[in-house]
Amino acid sequence: MSTQQAFMGLKTHLQKTIVGQEALLERMMIAMLTGGHVLLEGPPGLAKTTAVKTLAKGVHASFQRIQFTPDLMPGDVMGSDILDPNTGSLSFVKGPIFNEIVLADEINRAPPKVQSALLEAMAEKQVTAGGQTRALPELFIVMATQNPLEQSGTYPLPEAQMDRFMLHVVLDYPTETEELEILRRDRAKHYGIDKEADTSSLTPQNVLDARREVAELHVAEPVEKYLVALVAATRKLDELDDTLKAVLDVGASPRASLALLHAASAYAWLQGRDFVTPDDVARLAPDVLRHRLALSFAGRAQGWTPDQLIARLLELVKVPV
Repeated sequence: MSTQQAFMGLKTHLQKTIVGQEALLERMMIAMLTGGHVLLEGPPGLAKTTAVKTLAKGVHASFQRIQFTPDLMPGDVMGSDILDPNTGSLSFVKGPIFNEIVLADEINRAPPKVQSALLEAMAEKQVTAGGQTRALPELFIVMATQNPLEQSGTYPLPEAQMDRFMLHVVLDYPTETEELEILRRDRAKHYGIDKEADTSSLTPQNVLDARREVAELHVAEPVEKYLVALVAATRKLDELDDTLKAVLDVGASPRASLALLHAASAYAWLQGRDFVTPDDVARLAPDVLRHRLALSFAGRAQGWTPDQLIARLLELVKVPV
């Protein structure tokens, strides 16, 4: 079985547990194929946590869920030096961050010190504690859930930390048909009719091999230029359309270009292709850019949202001939 076929088995494994949410499942697999971190945003009860747990089980990776709360301390996440009463010496006890897939649940409820510590792990794949730096697993990715900022007890994440997430996926409620299927599956599971089976044969090594295949996909020069033009347009909106002048305080950086390239490559690979198309770039652009665009006061006053602005950019920026 090829690695691509194995990943199709992973999608089947996810769909046995998660009803609908195609975009969520697709984006999580893209993150797995690129080593990028994902921020999942939506109201409680949309199976965000269940989806991440199911993904970890599907690739047989070590997994840990961390519930972020206002009283969480950096040591609770990263680990800390503990005094051994028998020897009188300090020994480091690893925290839950030392796993291959980490679910940061309700990440925007934690204080700044915890966010700062998590930022090093996300950016460098390492943890520094007690003056010593320790590497995290090679597969390491953070999949975080975020409650909408209007909800009580939530805080906006720092811009630098938001930029470390490759994708920001916004989820909506299921359709009535999908919700009906959720009810039926729950009853079947409760009465033991539908036993959950592991239908995925993937291992962490398979995922690392797949990442190398994704990195080798062909990207033609016009696609590269289109991708760069799309990201660069966020920094010079007034040159594209006078009505967009002063809509943004901050545009996307070259890190967004890298994220868009990696995400589009992974999507193309999942479609069974060995090349990236402009449509792949356009399809992933909203999830790559929406958390990297800082709307100005004027932009918000005019009623713009990041998604509306990205849709407008996709209309204005053309693929080079």
